[in-house]
Order: sequence, then structure tokens, then C-alpha cells
Amino acid sequence: MKRKVLAMFLAVALIFALAACTGGNDGDKGASGEKVVRIGVFEPSTGDSGPGGKQEMLGMQYANKETPTVEVGGETYKVELVYADNGSDSAKAPTAAAELVGKDVALVLGSYGSGVSMAGGPVFEENGLAAIGVTCTNPGVTAGNDYYFRICFLDPFQGTVLANFAQEKFSAKKAYLLGELGNDYDQGLLTFFEQAFDGEVVKDSFPTNTSDFSTYLNKAQAEGCDVIFCPVSIAYSTQIVKLAASMGLETPILGSDTLDSNMVLDAAKGSSVKLYVSTFYQEGGAPEFDSGIKAWLAEDSTAMTNNGGNDTIAAVTAMGYDAYYTALEALKAAGSVDKAAVKAALPNVTYTGVSGAIAFDETGDAIRDTAYIKTADTANNVWALEATQTVK
Repeated sequence: MKRKVLAMFLAVALIFALAACTGGNDGDKGASGEKVVRIGVFEPSTGDSGPGGKQEMLGMQYANKETPTVEVGGETYKVELVYADNGSDSAKAPTAAAELVGKDVALVLGSYGSGVSMAGGPVFEENGLAAIGVTCTNPGVTAGNDYYFRICFLDPFQGTVLANFAQEKFSAKKAYLLGELGNDYDQGLLTFFEQAFDGEVVKDSFPTNTSDFSTYLNKAQAEGCDVIFCPVSIAYSTQIVKLAASMGLETPILGSDTLDSNMVLDAAKGSSVKLYVSTFYQEGGAPEFDSGIKAWLAEDSTAMTNNGGNDTIAAVTAMGYDAYYTALEALKAAGSVDKAAVKAALPNVTYTGVSGAIAFDETGDAIRDTAYIKTADTANNVWALEATQTVK
């Protein structure tokens, strides 16, 4: 608690320090004299969620390369992405949010990770700056914050989808639930899964920085669980999947959108692990986008590295792409790059992206009713579409 209070204090101090040397949100001149509008990118590039944050940013970066300008109020603006690393850490998130406030951005995109989004959200709200969450699925992100919106489905939906899938696919009667202790995202999804699951659950939480999951997987086996549900970070899930592969574990592992990663896929490569994840996009859903971003990845070695070393398209990348274009629609609708005008326009913004139709409800949440369930094809090291799940 003391760390969070200190972080908030420092964030507020930084806001005032930076605000003193910034102007209004009326656009600045670039090096060549063109008008510039800044979009803040509030994402982790370090920490446990760093790999996911980098993949989410790839979608924004590709979209910015594809469409580097926007027409606002009859004038052309160059779009500049401005970054702040929240470090995958709720204690650091307020300072990163304050950094973007001080850089005079018109609105913000992010973050990958619900915990950091909830920690940074009050800073955006206090400074009248709208944020569009990309894949932060916990209900707490937008609850009570009129300045946070999002384009992804929520965890009550995702937890229900996965509980239903466990019962429909595996006739599961007993599920083992595993998440990180104190992690809002993990613990929220475990609760929503448990509420929707029509059967018995065995529930455990592991301490932060755990590196040996053998006790937990052995317990799942000993308890006779039909499925394992572990909606954890990429860093933890790769360890769990590698261990399951070495153990020859036959129990299906179910994961949330965080497990939709090339790194997790690589951890299962060549094994008999049965791995299923819920996610926002399946490669092949938008062929023009797929071919375009794959060509870009092939040309840009840094982008390829940030994508995990191959050109498999993560759903968070598609969502980052859609978030960028949703932000452009908000700027167009506002007819201004002023942050207050952008926030006022956002509730009525709609956009049809590669991940589907985007619109906001009265809370600022996305109106979505579909998730994709993908399975790891361990022989070919690719994700394969298993099912399309809806919950009314």
C-alpha cells in the first residue's frame, strides 16, 4: 500500500512539473512544419507482460506506418505515437500515465494488463485524458472511470466462455484453477470461471516470482481434475506449459487471452500438451491485414524480434491495430485534437476493424459477444481455430 501511495504522489508531482512546460492540445508543428497530433501508448515493454505489450504495440506501429496522417477539422495532422513503459507493474503505472499526460497527447491507447490499466486510470481521469484499453479485460478498468474505454470483451464473458468450453469439449466435472496471488486479472478470471462452471473446482494461487510449478501440476493430477485453467502471464505460462510437456501431462490446459502468444506456442512445440486459449482474433480472419503485417515483419528485424521471432499474428496485435484506427475515428469525430473534445466524441465512435465491429456501451466497454478458442498444433507450431464461442 505504501508503494502505491508513493507512486501516486510521484505521479502527481510529475504531472505538475511537466504541465508547466507543455502547451494546449491544439497540435504542434513537426520538423518539416506539418501539424502533429500525439497518441499516447501506455504499454509494458519490460516486466512479465513485456512480450505481450510489445506484440500489442506492433499492431499500433504497423497501423501508424500504414496510415501516418489523419484529417481533423479540415486539416491534415501527422500522427505521432508517444510511448511510456508501465513496466508490467501497478506501482509504476501511475508514473507512466503521468508521463503521457505531460507529453500533451490527445488520447491514450493501452494497456496490455488490467492491473496496470486500473492503476494508471485515475491519473488519466484526473487530467481529463481519455484512454482506449486494447486487451485489458478486467471489469475494474472502466468501472467508475468515465475516461477509460476499451475495445475488447470482458473477463466475466471470457471466464464463462472457457467454463462452457471445458464442459462442452471435455465433459469436465472437476477443474483445477491456478493464478498468481494478488494479481487482479488472474484472480478475477478464476472467480468468473468458477461462477460459470457447473462442477467442482480445486483452486490455488502461487506467489509472485514462482519458478517451479511442479507441486501445482502434480496436485491437479492427484485430485483427478479434468481440466486445468491458468489465466496467467506469458512469463508464467511458458514455464507451466514447458513443465507440462516434460511431465507428459495429459490433462488439457485452458488459458485466457494472455496465453495467445508465440512464446507459449513455442513452449508446447513438439509435445503432446493439449493447450486451448480464448482470444480476440484468429489469423486468416482478415487476409489483407495478415499479408500486410507479415510482409512488414519480414522487412523489420526489430518488429520480428518483438513478435517472438516469427510471423505468427497474435490477437493482441490485431487489437492494437484496431485500437489505432478507433483513435483516428475519435479524432475525426471530435473535429479537434483537444483532449476534452476527443473524450466527448468517444462514446459515439464506431469502427469496423479486423477483429470485428467496435462500439461502446454506456460504461465505455466494448459491445462484443464472440470469442475465438484456439488450440496449439504442437506438430506444426501454429495456432488452429478450435471453436467460435458466444455467450448471450
